Amino acid sequence: MNENNQNLPDPQRIEKELSEFLNKKFGGNVKIISPSIQPKQSPIIGKDSLDDHKRFINFDIKPVELISYLDQYIVRQNRAKSILSTKICTHFNRIKHLEATSQFTNGNDSDESISGNRVKYPAITGSIKSNILMLGPTGVGKTYIIKLIAKKIGVPFVKADATKFSETGYVGGDVEDIIRDLVKEANDDIELAQYGIVYIDEIDKIAASQNFRGADVSRTGVQRALLKPMEETDIDLKVPHDPISMMQEIDNYHKTGKRTKRRINTANILFIVSGAFGDLAQIVSKRVSKQSIGFGSTLTTSKDESDILKHLKAEDLVEFGFESEFIGRLPVRCVLERLSEDDLYSILRMPNNPVVLGKRLDFKSYGIDLIFTDDALKMLATKAFDENTGARGLVSALEDTLIYFEEQLPSSNIKNLTVTLELVERPEIYLETMLNSYKNSDSLDWEEAHQAAKDKEKLYITDYISKHWKNLSIRHGLTLSQYRCSLVAEYFCTHITELGNAIGQIKSYYESIKKMEIEFYKSYDLNIVFEEDAVDFLIEELIHNQITSREIMAKIYNDFYNGLNLLRDKSGKNRFFLSRKALLEPEKFLNDLIKKEIA
Repeated sequence: MNENNQNLPDPQRIEKELSEFLNKKFGGNVKIISPSIQPKQSPIIGKDSLDDHKRFINFDIKPVELISYLDQYIVRQNRAKSILSTKICTHFNRIKHLEATSQFTNGNDSDESISGNRVKYPAITGSIKSNILMLGPTGVGKTYIIKLIAKKIGVPFVKADATKFSETGYVGGDVEDIIRDLVKEANDDIELAQYGIVYIDEIDKIAASQNFRGADVSRTGVQRALLKPMEETDIDLKVPHDPISMMQEIDNYHKTGKRTKRRINTANILFIVSGAFGDLAQIVSKRVSKQSIGFGSTLTTSKDESDILKHLKAEDLVEFGFESEFIGRLPVRCVLERLSEDDLYSILRMPNNPVVLGKRLDFKSYGIDLIFTDDALKMLATKAFDENTGARGLVSALEDTLIYFEEQLPSSNIKNLTVTLELVERPEIYLETMLNSYKNSDSLDWEEAHQAAKDKEKLYITDYISKHWKNLSIRHGLTLSQYRCSLVAEYFCTHITELGNAIGQIKSYYESIKKMEIEFYKSYDLNIVFEEDAVDFLIEELIHNQITSREIMAKIYNDFYNGLNLLRDKSGKNRFFLSRKALLEPEKFLNDLIKKEIA
């Protein structure tokens, strides 16, 4: 045992002291369960295991691909989607490139260090990360767009509010907790966490107050605490005075017999911060107005804050209350536009809109099928716009409209609800009329209206998929013919899921059918090939009749084996193409084929 280990207290003594401390602190409600002592093991990541450890070099998404993905979920914000997609893709593709060309190294601490391997940037000193500052009013989708990007590229993602840090002043521990949360999000995979995204909302709340005289320590201190993590630093994952961290260290000591330090380096962690920045537009407008000479600038007459913020400079953020060093860590700036009433309607009309999908799921949990008419969605968008909270107002508008139905319908025999313009305008009267009609067994008109609304919605979704069929086909690896567009639309309208998941399910059906060809050949030595219209027919059967692949295989065998086997023996041919017509009329198909091949 080396000298450092000799100075360590006995593990049993540490456990005893911790137990005494916890007993005094929590009155015996918290106890330590000693981990079993295991043989010494090699460190988690060392020279011998480096080559076998999963390395993050598979990122290959291009900016245009990411923009196309975001277009399925985000209305408007074209400039913001462009900036975010480009800089985030460049950030991760740059990491991929450097990993392929650089040497990996472990920390050279005196104690053995367990941490992710860090890239040595060749020939570049003082490399600057593309950390991003997002500006825009509430409800325009700042958080949503970053969540979508993190989900798409498959990296750990954590979100925190800057106001959380101001509660404890300028102590840096809270800031470091974000990085520790990133490791937890990565299931304790430190190397993966080192390629994560940290998103901090309400960053404008840590700007020094412009009306405050003297040093606003609590806010500027938080800015300073963020400086090192946003650039590059090593953060110890062990939290001082944390019993859990101490127990983990004891457990690791039992396993390895060595002191270990678990650290994470923030060099490749991307920081994205956002805020509403309510008074910033006035600062920018004032600066530009002072600089205008002669005819002046038209900027001063602009009523759109997003247009004003496009002229934003670092000096405006400094005047707003940020330190220049903090702004320097955020070289990329992205302004999101305020949403109009038409934008809110477009959000509700998007197939992947979580507001409508979420409300459909609420009612489906009671066995009630919910559908919205186009007129109803327009009125809901109007109500949401009047709340002046952006897309957040959509949730409130739907909740206020449907709360009585969500309360009463689960206790009735009503299983279908069509949200119409009349319902949105007078929900309580509509509900009373509907309940009375079903109570008097006069529900035919309601059911017909519901089916008509579903048919119309299916046509809308089919048209939407048809307009985007090329991008969707490439993205999901499935050729979307016009007929398949309608199949996807039908599945989407009858299942509460995102459009991509619906396409994925149709693709799964397609692959299952192609596997049947292989299984049929292996089992019966007959090479059958389903033509595309036959594949579509079988997919439709799988959707409508909920039959299994085995049942289809059995029917194909019963309908075709004897005839095709005879054809193989007589003609020597062993490859047969089955069309939709052949599947519908197997006997006629075989008779025609026998006459053609044998006669």
